[in-house]
Amino acid sequence: MDNRIKELIAIGASVTANCQPCLKYHISKAQESGADKLEISEAIAVARMVRKGAIAKMDQFASTIFEAEKVTVSDSEKCGCG
Repeated sequence: MDNRIKELIAIGASVTANCQPCLKYHISKAQESGADKLEISEAIAVARMVRKGAIAKMDQFASTIFEAEKVTVSDSEKCGCG
C-alpha cells in the first residue's frame, strides 16, 4: 500500500476519532503524497458516514443499557479510562 492510500485511511480514522490535529496533519501528508482535493474529500465523506453509523448504534445501545438488572463487564470489555 502506498503512502497516499495510507494517508487517506489516516484521514478517515482522524475524522471518526474526532481528532482535529490528526486530521490536519494527515491531510497535509496526503497532499504531500499526491492525494488531490477530491480524494481527500471522499475520504472525509466515507469517514463521516462510518462515524454517523457508529454514533447511531452507540445511542441505541446507551438507551437500552439498563434493560438488564445489572450491568456487568468482562475482562475483555474493560476500557482504558477506568
